[in-house]
Amino acid sequence: MPTTLKRDKVVFSQGDRVRHSAFGSGVITASDPMDSGRLIVRFDAVGCRKMRSQALQPVGLGAMPPSIASEPHPKRAAPHSPLKIVTASVFAGQIVPPREWQVEQLIPAKTVTILNGDGGTGKSLLATQLAVATVSGSSWIGSAVSSGPVLYLSAEDDLEELHRRIATIGERRNIALSDLHQLSIIPLAGEDALLASPEGRGNILKASPLFAAIEAHIALIKPVLVVLDTLADLFGGDENQRAQARQFVGLLRGWAIKHQTTILLLAHPSLSGMANGTGSSGNTAWNNSVRSRLYLERVTENTGNKLLEPDPDARVLRTVKSNYGRTGGEIPLRWSKGILVPDMADLGTDLRKAITEQREEQVFINLLKAFAAEGRHVSATPSANYAPAVFAKDIRAENLSRRVLVEAMGRLFARRRIEVKEEGPKSRRRRFLRPTNA
Repeated sequence: MPTTLKRDKVVFSQGDRVRHSAFGSGVITASDPMDSGRLIVRFDAVGCRKMRSQALQPVGLGAMPPSIASEPHPKRAAPHSPLKIVTASVFAGQIVPPREWQVEQLIPAKTVTILNGDGGTGKSLLATQLAVATVSGSSWIGSAVSSGPVLYLSAEDDLEELHRRIATIGERRNIALSDLHQLSIIPLAGEDALLASPEGRGNILKASPLFAAIEAHIALIKPVLVVLDTLADLFGGDENQRAQARQFVGLLRGWAIKHQTTILLLAHPSLSGMANGTGSSGNTAWNNSVRSRLYLERVTENTGNKLLEPDPDARVLRTVKSNYGRTGGEIPLRWSKGILVPDMADLGTDLRKAITEQREEQVFINLLKAFAAEGRHVSATPSANYAPAVFAKDIRAENLSRRVLVEAMGRLFARRRIEVKEEGPKSRRRRFLRPTNA
């Protein structure tokens, strides 16, 4: 409409209050697009009417409420980009992609998993053990892991504590700290570690500059695993707000999808989550938004009105949610000399065998690396330098026999963790055994 309309010497503007002899007071909202001599007036008593300006008397001036101003010209949503629609028939004749796991049957790859655990149960220790296992290619509490670089963000423990923890893990697992160059740590204890917070009083989360900086480092080092410790320090919203919970997990899933990495988010359980045994935190949106959730808890007994902890070193890791595997599985663990280890007495035969085999494989890998560092090459075929035979005589073989080391070498070949390398001129080619990607 024109900015003003004149009636004799009276100038009407959009938003002015006017009075009509029959309809009472109202507000000018617009001019009639079909008749420039008429105004559209919203009267307090009878609603909108088209009126001649000569029939109106000015009452007072004032800005029109936004709700009224927007009604004649509603904003249209921006057009959506063309939908991507795929018909299922395109899958015909294609190879079905295999399910990828960061930890077999426990942590699916390239998505978000939550590890819940009350303070002091050892969830940070367990996550650090997973980080070390991932970069060293070793097992984690008896399960095979996908190896590669790791980014560990710690907002709870300082660098000195992480140093002590990693040194203990390395000592107990026979892993040299010098071999952990692919484990990157971001220590943020005592600092502002928020990755996202609500804007204003609304429920819309806004990623922080720290979020962008971490994503830039993820793009640089391409980790297969990102550990975030812990939710309470990284999430600036209300854990009980469903919308905020889903948005935060969505931001982390964006990292997983864009950078083809696995996110492990550590979190404390709520009181209700501890009481009902699910270990959940905040509202159900946290559990519903992730593809997998694990719960580390102490082993307690309910005797009347009291909870007793008969064995303070006993723990159990439970799968409370798994979209791609079995839910309800339990791995009994025990705190032993600074790390959490599977409780062999409570394990099934198959899991005990798997843990034993993974220890044998790790001893073989450690010896192979040690011999290479000493300039001694070993062979994968029977000879004077046959690896299992040479290793069995070494004090670092932990009394493993030649036969056991032969079997371990076969499994390592099958899993492509070791390979035969050739070097030297064509006239004097040498073949020797080495770890894959060494």
